[in-house]
Amino acid sequence: MFKVLLLNKISKKGLKQVSKDQFEFSTDCKDPDAILVRSADLHDYDIPRSVKFIGRAGAGVNNIPIEECSKRGIVVCNTPGANANAVKELVLVGLLLSSRRIMSGIEWVKSLNGSDNVEELVEAEKSEYTGPELKGKRIGVIGLGKIGILVANMAIALGMKVYGFDTSLSVDNALGLSNQVNIAKSVEKLMEKCDYVTLHIPYLDSTKNFVNEELLSHSKPGQKILNFARGGLVDNEAMIKALKDGRISRYITDFPSEDLIGLKNVVAIPHLGASTPESEINCARMVVNECREYLELGNIFNSVNYPDIDDGLIETTGRITINHRNIPNMIAQVTKILGKNNINIANLSNLNRGEYAYTVINTDSPVGLDIKEDLYKIDGVTRVRILK
Repeated sequence: MFKVLLLNKISKKGLKQVSKDQFEFSTDCKDPDAILVRSADLHDYDIPRSVKFIGRAGAGVNNIPIEECSKRGIVVCNTPGANANAVKELVLVGLLLSSRRIMSGIEWVKSLNGSDNVEELVEAEKSEYTGPELKGKRIGVIGLGKIGILVANMAIALGMKVYGFDTSLSVDNALGLSNQVNIAKSVEKLMEKCDYVTLHIPYLDSTKNFVNEELLSHSKPGQKILNFARGGLVDNEAMIKALKDGRISRYITDFPSEDLIGLKNVVAIPHLGASTPESEINCARMVVNECREYLELGNIFNSVNYPDIDDGLIETTGRITINHRNIPNMIAQVTKILGKNNINIANLSNLNRGEYAYTVINTDSPVGLDIKEDLYKIDGVTRVRILK
């Protein structure tokens, strides 16, 4: 039985996908095989040596020490696209809030409580809360992943002129993108053209403060910026300065911070992007399936530190999986050890992702547990599993 530690609440509908005879989910267990997490910060957490898999029920993984996990042969997976529709719908709300003075109008109406002539006051003052329509305006979508594509296509349906920017647009994502989306040659050009800009890129060391003073200097005057991706993507100090200068007319963010709260022309939403029951269920189902596939079969889906590999069901006599560094002569050393132990290879899959690689070996011969010791002696091998 595999033991899985839950560090955050994970939808029960997701947990019910696997057999209770094969998986034990607990919020407090010793020597877990896997950890499932949402927002819990693992950077200062003592990850048990027994852990082979960490699953993030969501897209962002900045709460997980990726490099440490890679060195220890721990596969880290997330759930891209599981909450995409929920975020897309909130982006639509953000666009309307940035364009129409809805929030200010609602707050003003609340101030009329107790007035005798509400209807007359509303008709007299409503012109103070007007705002432009979205149709015909230009919107820039930075990041054309699962969410960015949905947002771009939604904006097309709203009658907007859409400009997209992504330095690594995948073939699959490109196929899902409307052919009416214009691909910008640079993020600076996108900023210069667009009335609205929405962020949909991951938060990495390379994207920290992506929206900074230099990039904002390219903004079209009066531009409205939406951030439903990650708080750290925007340099708040630079954003506040741009708001005061009038270069940015409205900033809508799903990531409130002390320096933003109460500022004029800032609408801070309490991180509601993925806060729908449908999204939580989708994330749970995806991450539990990824966990089961890896622990039972050695297959990897949606990993952020190791390559994805799908070798299907184990239909051969044995299966060995090896996490290792992406260095020369690794496979030759592995096959030499198998040969010495009279283990015949049925097929072998080997893929790499940067510094790290993953190898799945299906065998026509039984595999004894004693072979693990020899494989671990190979320099660069971080984890060996014998699944059958």
